Amino acid sequence: MRALILLMLASAGLMGPVVAAEEPEAVPALNGGLSAYLEHPEAFRRAQQAVVRIDVREVAWEGDSQRLVRGQGSGVIISDQGHILTNAHVASPDAVEILITLANLERVPAHLVGWDHWTDLSLLQLDLDEVEEKGLSFTAAPFGPSEVLQPGMPVYALGTPNGLTRTVTRGIISNPQRYFAATNSIRGYETGYFNNWLQTDAAINPGNSGGPLVTPDGKVVGINTRSYLGANNLSFAVPSATAQEVIEQLKDKGEVVRSNIGIRPAPLRDLEAFFGLDANVGMLIDSVDSGSPASEAGLRAGDIVLAIDGEPVDGRFAEQLPPILHRIAEKPVGAPLELQVRRGDEEMTVPVTTERLESRVGERGTFPEWGLSLQEVSKPLARERRYENDEGLLVIGLQNAFPADRAGVREGDIILSANRKPLATLEDLRGVYETYREAPQRVLLELRRGREIVVVVVKP
Repeated sequence: MRALILLMLASAGLMGPVVAAEEPEAVPALNGGLSAYLEHPEAFRRAQQAVVRIDVREVAWEGDSQRLVRGQGSGVIISDQGHILTNAHVASPDAVEILITLANLERVPAHLVGWDHWTDLSLLQLDLDEVEEKGLSFTAAPFGPSEVLQPGMPVYALGTPNGLTRTVTRGIISNPQRYFAATNSIRGYETGYFNNWLQTDAAINPGNSGGPLVTPDGKVVGINTRSYLGANNLSFAVPSATAQEVIEQLKDKGEVVRSNIGIRPAPLRDLEAFFGLDANVGMLIDSVDSGSPASEAGLRAGDIVLAIDGEPVDGRFAEQLPPILHRIAEKPVGAPLELQVRRGDEEMTVPVTTERLESRVGERGTFPEWGLSLQEVSKPLARERRYENDEGLLVIGLQNAFPADRAGVREGDIILSANRKPLATLEDLRGVYETYREAPQRVLLELRRGREIVVVVVKP
């Protein structure tokens, strides 16, 4: 996977019924067996039985052409309904096929229940009809509380590094609250804003992504996600507390809904004296998104947030920022907030109404007959590029010599309408496209190109 700054996502680039749990087979003792190393060897073996290999095929655009990409990672079965937790960079909505290899080496297809790029987590589910048809069973691993982890506690990373299935590496918790600025992305999607990470020296390599980080008693306390480029023994996992919150919403709604006010925070560090603040109070607003609720409420870069809804804010250090953002994110969309703010020598109360958090990367879709790859225009992207609104579909891929290319469509254009039908979502265009596929005919597209409005005709 692509490395940004010094971090890389540890994935492999190319490489119904309720089902009863399968009891692990007894393992002959050798110099005391696992019991010599683990207090709960049977529980640990059960966690091993829940680990799966994930093989994914997805269609990706490269310049003006499409190709089939194969990826491989790990996952862990977390329910007796066949739910599997993995990383979003392993299995995303771009996947056209997901195959799971169980601990008994049987292969079963799975589908994506939902994904959350903000935490780099995806939830899959086994095809239970095929599980029943083949007479298979599987084991689910239990979660443990990541909140109680302390430096020095032993943990094990399970997964399929570099295609090597059923691999176990051992280490300790190096830091249970490691912070990374949100400098990474998953296919352009933002990630890493709302949680700190578990740092461990257990080896996590490409292919380990999505596998569990477990305690000696077989409890899943993290999902292996990242490693540090060019260094040994620096690996990172999403805490189980974060994962369980995400799973609950993905099971219920197929997505995770969060609130946002449009601020980018920064730690105060040793600036309390400069700002005239008591120690351990306040969070610095580093920037305010144009057109966001925070901007509309009058918040500015350089303001210090002292409290949210009367609850004091402590943002002196970087690792304290994700929990503060999480407090805002878990509020209902459209909920009013009261921020106690310090600006210079003045303190004020600023009311802000939350809006739904959106990625700057809108939903993507392909229209192969036209040779087009499109993306919905999100509010953050519209604000960033100073569009009048968030309507239209952004052209992000164009196949050479196909109808759209021949008509004069360019990458970066925004398609505003098709046959005079306004477009705001990919579904708005599907009807026109399906009619074209059934009986090819001319289609009139209205485009925004910079400050100009351009009209082109797509011909069969």
